[in-house]
Amino acid sequence: MDLLNKLQLQLAGLEEKSLIRKRRHVETPAGPRVTVDGRDMLCFSSNDYLSLAGHPKVMAALQEGVDLYGAGSGASHLISGHSRAHAQLEERLAGFVGQHLEAPRALYFCTGYMANLAVLTGLAVGDKDTEIFSESLNHASLIDGARLSRTTVKVVGHADVASLAALLEQSTAANKIVVTDSVFSMDGDLAPLPELLALCERHGAWLVVDDAHGFGTLGDNGRGALEHFNLRSPYLVYVGTLGKAAGVGGAFVAAHEVVIETLIQRARPYIFTTAAPPALAHALLASVDIIESEEGRQRRAHVQALIAHLKASLKLKRWQLMPSDTAVQPIVIGDNAETMRVSAALYAQGFWVGGIRPPTVPLGTSRLRVTLAAGHTMDEVDRLVAAIHVLEEQS
Repeated sequence: MDLLNKLQLQLAGLEEKSLIRKRRHVETPAGPRVTVDGRDMLCFSSNDYLSLAGHPKVMAALQEGVDLYGAGSGASHLISGHSRAHAQLEERLAGFVGQHLEAPRALYFCTGYMANLAVLTGLAVGDKDTEIFSESLNHASLIDGARLSRTTVKVVGHADVASLAALLEQSTAANKIVVTDSVFSMDGDLAPLPELLALCERHGAWLVVDDAHGFGTLGDNGRGALEHFNLRSPYLVYVGTLGKAAGVGGAFVAAHEVVIETLIQRARPYIFTTAAPPALAHALLASVDIIESEEGRQRRAHVQALIAHLKASLKLKRWQLMPSDTAVQPIVIGDNAETMRVSAALYAQGFWVGGIRPPTVPLGTSRLRVTLAAGHTMDEVDRLVAAIHVLEEQS
């Protein structure tokens, strides 16, 4: 069959470039130590930064949520699927990050991908005089959201504040939207949010911040990048992911109440999908409590100690540890095949570290993406560092 043959040739082409992706089967709760395809592994590839996915209080809250609300929501939020648990979570999240916004309100989504699609299409829909200014290293969901907005999109170089300033100065659009990750998921560095917000306020533009890897991990209270930089503005539209540091699933958008009402009425990814199970929202109430508590502060402090220890211990000669002060610590190797050989060699020794290749990262920058979590120990980091040193010598 010609159609299948064409697909098979495309897959063969990916195989030749060492770009085939494969799934593994995790048999235990997410955490630093997992069983994968029958093997016990140290996991340095998860985004469960605070190790809450297997936290007893979160698990108990999820079980309680099932008892209270059942397994599913049954419908979209605007039909009959919006439960008391969803409403309570939205109120809790609006209060949690609200000091950085004006007249704050929050909206819960099934996934971060859907939240980003909703924000960019919802803010742009019905307004042909819109321009979106998108950071070049943005997550795929932000890129797709900008494309689906069916409006003019201008890509800005990574952390290039001067270029953005020039583009905003030249823009005659009535509706301007600047969109960026806060923590770049494959590099680990932070966007220059204070400078970006100052430009948005000067030019009357929205600043959409996807804080997927900052929510829960940044700030004294875990409120994310806005707390880290001490930002507050009515121009901010904040997206927080709840399946990473919060340990459960879904995402939320927090912004001025008028923005949120606009998304409820306009954003197709919110309107036309079944609401997430209420039990997840109930469990997330426990997650947010932990994030804000003294336990959450201790977990964040431990992650920071692990980051400092890894950076001080890793002495690379050919490969490059990228500059990052976050839980994402990428090691650039460059070649696709070598990256995957190293990832496989680590896996054989019991270390699960993801090998990241194009198109996720630019050509020639394939890397190991090491992620650290509150459940890791210093000894486990030392063992990983030692293994990486040996493999670099052997490559």
